[in-house]
Amino acid sequence: MGGPKGRYSTKGMPAPTVYRTELTGLARIHEGKVRDIYAVDDATLLIVTTDRLSAFDVVLPDPIPDKGRVLNGISEFWFAHTRHLVPNHLTGRDPASVLRHDSERALLQGRAVIVRRLKALPIEAVVRGYLIGSGWKDYQASGQLCGIELPPGLKLAERLPQPLFTPATKAPSGGHDENIAFADLASLLGPELAAAVRDSARALYGFAAEHARRRGIIIADTKFEFGVDAEGRLTLIDEVLTPDSSRFWPADTYRAGVSPPSFDKQYVRDYLETLDWNKKAPGPKLPAEIIARTSDKYREALARLTSEVL
Repeated sequence: MGGPKGRYSTKGMPAPTVYRTELTGLARIHEGKVRDIYAVDDATLLIVTTDRLSAFDVVLPDPIPDKGRVLNGISEFWFAHTRHLVPNHLTGRDPASVLRHDSERALLQGRAVIVRRLKALPIEAVVRGYLIGSGWKDYQASGQLCGIELPPGLKLAERLPQPLFTPATKAPSGGHDENIAFADLASLLGPELAAAVRDSARALYGFAAEHARRRGIIIADTKFEFGVDAEGRLTLIDEVLTPDSSRFWPADTYRAGVSPPSFDKQYVRDYLETLDWNKKAPGPKLPAEIIARTSDKYREALARLTSEVL
């Protein structure tokens, strides 16, 4: 699977580090952990993916060079290749067309998209293919994963008998998402929409996991976000199958029973676990080596998945 050469690459572009944006002529309507969102008009938004990194729901003070461009490039790759499974929010418009100054166009090159305004669903659609993270802790304590019974004797990082859909409610800023049962999801969204979210999330994960495996990456788990348009059509939004929303492991060194190395921000989390930090804001500064190696891991994920490099 591949797109036109260079489509998802930002190779050769100037690469300023972007922690926070202040664009002229556009109203910023939201600043998330990673993305700044601006109103373009009544129908569309400009989403800028910055180099901010959050860990344990805290935005860290140091940007990760090229991280935003990697996330944007990977998302655009997956959006382009999953349209047959579910529509997405991209408009295809050039972000440069809504920016007033050349300096802003250069700053946002490779890290911004114009998307349709949609009604976001208040949930995260999580799909887990392997037993890791909070799922492993849940299994150790209860023999279950988010209320779903699993066979006894599974190991850390072991592949699950089948991918599991484990939805979660989205917490307010600074809070933690809460796993919910599918019955609760159906009560929240309605049975038909809940089933569409579940089936779409499973299909997206299955499609992506097969492609990634051919490129030497295991997608251990991931989370999707969805919205609905004025006609109620389910639409994929936000980011998709990136190192921020997924666990990516190198397939060549994977084995069950140990926590695999990753192409995602787990590397930063592991470092932070060694510190005397209460996991509340403000976050600690990162050493230069951690920043550089994290940036390299993000770039490698882009190169492996899309055959493009920064």
